[in-house]
Amino acid sequence: MKTTAGVWWAGVVALGLAVPAQAALQGRLPATAGGMDYQAYYDTVLDLTWVADANLAVTNTFGLATNANLGPYPGDPSGVVGFIDAGGVMTWPGARFWIDAMNAADYLGISNWRLPAALNPDGTGPCFGYDCTGSEMGYMYYTNLGNIAYPGAGWGLANTAPFANLQSNGYWSGTEYGPNPIFAWDFLFYYGDQSVDGKLSGFDAWAVRPGDVAVPEPASLGLVATTVGGLLGWGWRRRRR
Repeated sequence: MKTTAGVWWAGVVALGLAVPAQAALQGRLPATAGGMDYQAYYDTVLDLTWVADANLAVTNTFGLATNANLGPYPGDPSGVVGFIDAGGVMTWPGARFWIDAMNAADYLGISNWRLPAALNPDGTGPCFGYDCTGSEMGYMYYTNLGNIAYPGAGWGLANTAPFANLQSNGYWSGTEYGPNPIFAWDFLFYYGDQSVDGKLSGFDAWAVRPGDVAVPEPASLGLVATTVGGLLGWGWRRRRR
């Protein structure tokens, strides 16, 4: 019976190994409307969760008025006022106000959303120009989405899936430009270019947060665990006889 048990155990191990490797972007929180499969996506490499709708401000400003002067952002020495238009384009202070309102509303049950960082993972940088794969938006553009920087063949925002409403525009980062507080870092998704612009410029905002929002147990792994438990119990009983 040892041989039989060994065959069964080998089958279970093979089943476990047959579970496919998980992709870098994993869907989280199934969507119920809006034509999206999920409301967020988890980056398993950078350990970040991105909102699935990359232009969410068009449909949800979390109570902030559009086309209105929102005033300077607290603690921002630039004095630039916050502003969000109906198309989701906003000044840098407007983007900060929008993120704060999102957290106050506990969007998707989460209250630590932020703007993406322009710094490299080790805290150095930011990188300026093209091929800045170390920043969070640079990694998204080049590595996760597989887009090509200007002026390479096929350059531009050719790939946006699985995200909805990702714009060929600039997106604000949460990283200020150290030498001059009137400026902040942004990423131009049309060219694949990380740059610095005045906080009064009009760009989009994409919310991200550290860590995973959920760690689901795949049904297949649950089945493997159940099967292993049952077979181990069966083998133990057989050895007792």
